[in-house]
Amino acid sequence: QVKLVESGGGLVQPGGSLRLSCAGSGILFDFSTYTIGWYRQAPGKQRELVAAITPGGLTNYADFVKGRFTFYRDIVKNTVYLQMNSLISEDTAVYYCNVRRRAPPEIDYWGQGTQVTVSS
Repeated sequence: QVKLVESGGGLVQPGGSLRLSCAGSGILFDFSTYTIGWYRQAPGKQRELVAAITPGGLTNYADFVKGRFTFYRDIVKNTVYLQMNSLISEDTAVYYCNVRRRAPPEIDYWGQGTQVTVSS
């Protein structure tokens, strides 16, 4: 059974930092064919892309996190991370990890989400 296990969320003050983790269980992250991304969903808003690593190795960031968030991977640990710095209240959301492959056989896995709350 495939599971994406997220961790690292919590309550942090504005300007603070958090590091989110997404570990693959029952799936080996194949960075040559998978797109692996972090998404977030704030209350009353649609889920939106935060950052993603493409099969070509390119890391794309949403404009609202550029320069503040860093998406990186640990191939040995089969884990990806989202380092979040200079957090602001607008970053408050549930953050989800996603693994996707559009070529057959297609896959689209989501983690359970981890809550990030930025508040003083």
